[in-house]
Amino acid sequence: MPTDVDVLVAGAGGAGLAAALRAAERGASVGVVEWREQFRQGNNTSMSTCMIPAGGSRWQAAAGVVDDPDTFLADVRRKTHGTADPTIARALVDAAPALVAWLADHVGLELDLVTDFVYPGHSVARCHSVPDRSGRSLLAGLLAAVDREAGVELMVPARLTDVTLDEDGVTAAVTPPDGPAEAIRAGSLVLATGGFGADPALVRELIPEIAEGLYFGGDGCHGDALRIGRELGLDLGHLDAYQGHGSVAVPQNVLCTWATVMHGGVIVNREGERFGDETVGYSEYGRRVLDQPGHEAWLILDGRIDAACRPFRDYQDLLAQGGVRWADDHEELAAVTGLPAAALGATLGRTAEAARGAVADPFGRTGFGGVLAPPYGWVRITGALFHTQGGLLVDGHARVLRDGRPVPGLYAAGGAAAGMSGDGADGYMAGNGLLAALGLGFLAGTHASG
Repeated sequence: MPTDVDVLVAGAGGAGLAAALRAAERGASVGVVEWREQFRQGNNTSMSTCMIPAGGSRWQAAAGVVDDPDTFLADVRRKTHGTADPTIARALVDAAPALVAWLADHVGLELDLVTDFVYPGHSVARCHSVPDRSGRSLLAGLLAAVDREAGVELMVPARLTDVTLDEDGVTAAVTPPDGPAEAIRAGSLVLATGGFGADPALVRELIPEIAEGLYFGGDGCHGDALRIGRELGLDLGHLDAYQGHGSVAVPQNVLCTWATVMHGGVIVNREGERFGDETVGYSEYGRRVLDQPGHEAWLILDGRIDAACRPFRDYQDLLAQGGVRWADDHEELAAVTGLPAAALGATLGRTAEAARGAVADPFGRTGFGGVLAPPYGWVRITGALFHTQGGLLVDGHARVLRDGRPVPGLYAAGGAAAGMSGDGADGYMAGNGLLAALGLGFLAGTHASG
């Protein structure tokens, strides 16, 4: 049976664009279906800080960083307590060095290795990013590459609403906002429609622990792939996995980059007290912040940290919106935030002693980057759900599984697929989401194109 396109991609986020570009590079005709007319302005990819982890890249070699996929995989297993899907994790860490090289050489992104600190869970510097550490720049680069690629046709706005599988390929029902569904035949279909974080009912069903948190992800993540997967009896896994975040500034609703913490910032609650080791990871800290009175906390930094974080676009946005305010000392900080001065002073005093190495930190934190010194900057924050990390189970080629076997012609990437974060929020490492998006997209595009 003839096909309209060799490869049909549902979703124009990072996963879908990577799949489309890779398939077109290999000579396939590609159609990309996207229901959001404003998809160029924002999605989960654009909302990220563009951290793409890879163990054994040429950037690491140039910087003298010793790393390889096996070391990366060991870090993933340790951070996820062995719950990461072994097939998906292995495929992603193996593909990552080729992925970042392809992003630079074929897509045209300007990448470098982030070496000023190591994110929680990673044993070495392996996160690659664009100069302004901005997902918006990453998305713009992918879109520019798609615009240059004659083999990719964008179909916008239109939504994938149904999938029929047969031995000759895939028939996809694609529905515009104000018209009847159109049947499109494809040799292969890549589901890259995102996760289900924008559907409150699905979040309450599958991830109730974060349901009361702020949703801070793309508005297109309504669980389309999950719904299709349930209808077709496809294999699903790790549906309770998600990336949370413990430092979304309120009321600005702008991310305060976790680099503030890794450079030495601390987080206190309404009682002026810390409530954990902030460096364990920003994902698990989302729930911890929500557990505090009023579902809020205050991130405290200083001039040294402020200077170190200014290259980050998110931090620049936060500064532009007045999200970082300053106090000359802890008494003024207490007065302007309403925190108890005595407790806050005691907390900062104990933290300074731990940062100097004079005492052990009561929460086990060992990395402070320096001693906090006045004047103090402060940001009022809350916990949030960024994106889900569970979905369709895939094999090492990003082929969707049913009863443990690959379904011919059907692939999944990004939030539509299960990632490498294991269960819950604690297994998420910086860049897991982007690697699952771009990496599975890269693999899907490679294998769907024949």
